[in-house]
Amino acid sequence: MSSLPSSLSDLDCVAQADLVRRRKVSPRELVEAAVARIEKLDPELNAVIHRRFERALEEAGSPGLPDGPFRGVPFLLKDLGGQSAGDPCHAGMRFLRDAGWRETQDAYLTAKLRAAGFVFLGRTNTPELGLLPTTEPEAYGATRNPWNPALSAGGSSGGAAAAVASGMVAAAHASDGGGSIRIPASTNGLVGLKPTRARASFGPGLGERWGGFSCELAVSRSVRDTAAILDLVQGAMPGDPYVAPAPSGPYAAEVGAPPGRLRIGLMTTGPRGIAVHPECVAAARAAASTLEGVGHAVEEGYPPALDDPAAVGAYAAVVAASTARALDAWGARVGRAIRAEDVEPLTWGLAEVGRGFAAPRYLEAIETTHAFGRRLAAWWASGFDLLLTPTQAEPPPPLGSFVSTREVPLQAFLRAAPFGAFTLGFNLSGQPAISLPLHWTAEGLPLGAQLVAAYGREDLLLRVAAQLEQARPWSARRPRIRA
Repeated sequence: MSSLPSSLSDLDCVAQADLVRRRKVSPRELVEAAVARIEKLDPELNAVIHRRFERALEEAGSPGLPDGPFRGVPFLLKDLGGQSAGDPCHAGMRFLRDAGWRETQDAYLTAKLRAAGFVFLGRTNTPELGLLPTTEPEAYGATRNPWNPALSAGGSSGGAAAAVASGMVAAAHASDGGGSIRIPASTNGLVGLKPTRARASFGPGLGERWGGFSCELAVSRSVRDTAAILDLVQGAMPGDPYVAPAPSGPYAAEVGAPPGRLRIGLMTTGPRGIAVHPECVAAARAAASTLEGVGHAVEEGYPPALDDPAAVGAYAAVVAASTARALDAWGARVGRAIRAEDVEPLTWGLAEVGRGFAAPRYLEAIETTHAFGRRLAAWWASGFDLLLTPTQAEPPPPLGSFVSTREVPLQAFLRAAPFGAFTLGFNLSGQPAISLPLHWTAEGLPLGAQLVAAYGREDLLLRVAAQLEQARPWSARRPRIRA
């Protein structure tokens, strides 16, 4: 091998894999460099809560390392989903931390990433059960934003986003049940694609999460990395209860392909009257200007269904019921029922609400969700190709802004409303949506703009995202805390 390139932390996954293929760097050297970056930066950021450095180094140096497209490239898994055999998986819960819980098998998604040659260095911080758009669990403490460590890194994939933005790794596993890929991507200056419902399997452990609202993929620094990782994990697995429409070809091939001239609706007013910060409006309008500059037609307009409060009520009902079930399921796996003192006030409060729903009320929420999705789909069917919005309605808040107590357990959940205002509707409908880092505030903080496509049309999102990346490149932007 030749001498190690000095700028490994600036390279995306595709570029790192190319170095390995050309024998410019070995897998072990990539992993050693990433471990050094984590050890240097994480004491300040608190993004990586479970480390498997010794095993990662052994795997990187082993002749048995899979010879996939990302052979030797370091990667991090979120500590919620993405189970990896023999490793902790605590879902942000003190209960599981104290029980010393470890998983016994890989999730299908994890197995696909492993077969592609990625080397897992550890797991990233997440709020308890992924319930908040900030990453400040009692179990592991707050993850800090590398652009300003006094601010939230977003959630629930805040640990993943902080690790990628700071250069610890080039991409990391993330999941999204109401904005948990897109919000931290926005607040950390990253690419965050929420794929179509059921694009990637939750098996073998689950068929779906949060009634089909949740999905998994990654946060990254480049559109091509996001497309390539989507190619790896997409596709049905045996026993999946339902599947997304198959793509017409590789997602990686969509990057750089011309999308044609598109009709794009622009929404900058908050759904249901939620106030939108001027900087968030500016993020969407900057994206609109760029889209017009590359030839698309942008006009004010959005699906009226987004203003319907019934959809948010249905979302809350499903999340509350799912929280109650999660506590029951984890208690059964560990062998001890979970009590109020085992979890955070918000978690217990939501579970209590969920336990109060009769089965007909839950089914009503599911029916409301399906009707809402049809109303959204009708807007796309009326002639629009994409919807453009801010990713969030407020810039990243100071750490400590989301607080619940035993007396007011749902307070943090209510405070979260501006952060999921533009994102959660598309978890209900199952549509793909992507946040792109196209705006920086006067204080130098990134804010994303969100593009939403019709069901199953990640191909279109990736084509347009690549156009925007070329027109307004973001890769040279660097946060305050950076390798």
